[in-house]
Amino acid sequence: MPERLLVTGGAGFIGSNFVRRMLRQHPDLAITVLDKLTYAGNRANLADLEGDPRYRFVQGDIADASIVDALASETDAIVNFAAESHVDRSIEEPDAFIQTDVHGTFVLLEAARRHAHRRYLQVSTDEVYGNVPTGSSREDDAVRPRSPYSASKAAGDLLAQAYQITYGVPAMTTRASNNFGPYQYPEKIIPLFVTNAIDDAALPLYGDGQQVRDWLYVDDHCDAIALVLERGEPGEVYNVGGGNELTNLELTRMILELLDKPMSLVRRVPDRAGHDRRYSVDSSKLHALGWKPAHSLADAMAETIDWYLRHEDWWRPLKSGDYLEYYRRQYGERLAAGVAIE
Repeated sequence: MPERLLVTGGAGFIGSNFVRRMLRQHPDLAITVLDKLTYAGNRANLADLEGDPRYRFVQGDIADASIVDALASETDAIVNFAAESHVDRSIEEPDAFIQTDVHGTFVLLEAARRHAHRRYLQVSTDEVYGNVPTGSSREDDAVRPRSPYSASKAAGDLLAQAYQITYGVPAMTTRASNNFGPYQYPEKIIPLFVTNAIDDAALPLYGDGQQVRDWLYVDDHCDAIALVLERGEPGEVYNVGGGNELTNLELTRMILELLDKPMSLVRRVPDRAGHDRRYSVDSSKLHALGWKPAHSLADAMAETIDWYLRHEDWWRPLKSGDYLEYYRRQYGERLAAGVAIE
């Protein structure tokens, strides 16, 4: 295991959970977090680590080569969580995704090459494989992204693989299924539906709700990343799936049942452009490395909902200002055209 990590995007949802978990499990590890603090990055996600001498926070952009180079010179490995990551926003503003997910990845890889880092781990997504009508995607399957978000992530993945082949950068990639858990920004479906339901507000369900996603608890994802960082082979890609495929309608029912809220809160709204019907990954390669999910979907979902119930002081301030403006742009007309679920 590297001794000094540079974790980019570490103030975001998955990154903050990873930083906290790694510092808890590895007493001799030092972590520097680099985060631009866009709308989805939040220093409050790491507030409990302030004062820990093993943790340092730096605000900055991964596309800024001078900042990245200075931090890379002080560390021996990079874990890259930094990304624009919401499909709906990528449809609305694709340029930001190209700048961060592609150019930013290039800047990080250049720094890892220049400073001969021991490890570089690119955290990616199952969405790069595109729609998967049947079966499950394997790591050697072609990438077929269908949104600006997944295309930008696929480009970053390919850059990491090219840098391993061309320059010998010890780069590895993980591609995870949909994550959920504490500290997830409330534009994503689970925290959006949970927090809306707490307030008895409408839940905007795209289309017929039959889109299928595989749900992965964030702590299990973090453990998978840590294992790949320690034992993965440079140049390899590792799928990380939770093994919990649900339609969005089934997920919505689960959330409402756990909150004891009625299905009458759900509104079927017009679907988004290019909405992939199903994602599914084969994680047998990672299982052979020694990983498997430690949490059942039922227990992890109950824990997650309980966290949002107990941490209204965290999410209520986020659902204001720019968030409300975005919510109105994204769902205002859709909700007006929506119909109650039967």
